[in-house]
Amino acid sequence: MSRIFVKVCGITTPEDALLAVEAGADAVGFVFYPMSPRRVDPERAAAVARCLPPFVSRVGVFVDAGRDEIARIVEQVGLDLLQLHGEEPPDALDGLPRRALKAVRVGRGFTEADALRYEGRVAGLVVDTRLVGETVMPGGTGVPFDWSLVAHLRDKVKFLMLAGGLEPDNVKEAIAAVRPHAVDVSSGVERLPGRKDPERVRAFLQAVRAAEEVP
Repeated sequence: MSRIFVKVCGITTPEDALLAVEAGADAVGFVFYPMSPRRVDPERAAAVARCLPPFVSRVGVFVDAGRDEIARIVEQVGLDLLQLHGEEPPDALDGLPRRALKAVRVGRGFTEADALRYEGRVAGLVVDTRLVGETVMPGGTGVPFDWSLVAHLRDKVKFLMLAGGLEPDNVKEAIAAVRPHAVDVSSGVERLPGRKDPERVRAFLQAVRAAEEVP
């Protein structure tokens, strides 16, 4: 299997950002959704971003944010990539200030068509968990979904990132089931919301790299 891109999301401190980088992460994510327990304000995110080496991608996570707000935070923080986790329609993704990944929540009633309507308009897709009866939290649930629902999606999209309840103990199995280009972890490597556990971060990256060794 080819190398898998790893993003550690929900970063709120320089210490956790550098921990993720030292463990081998390719990107760190800053959540700008006001209702998230991992929310970080742009000023703090900018300070953390300045600590990162240039080869690490700085990803901004937004939920139904206005185009002007996104553009302002992109410039203030120095974001390289956007990750949109709301109910943004496909035509809202045109003309954004940076390349974007569009998250699609997977749960009861999900079909591949739900995800494929964004293909061609974004740099890639993120598949995340939709809990039964849940309409508020757009991510960070800490609960995995049925990976078989997206088992054939990788071959139909340019770039597929797997999220939703990933942790050191299940990410290798998840990669085998979905064969994603990338994985995204947040609560699965935390000691409390917004603060990472060094041992779990390192174990997660080690598990991902071990999964790459499997044909």
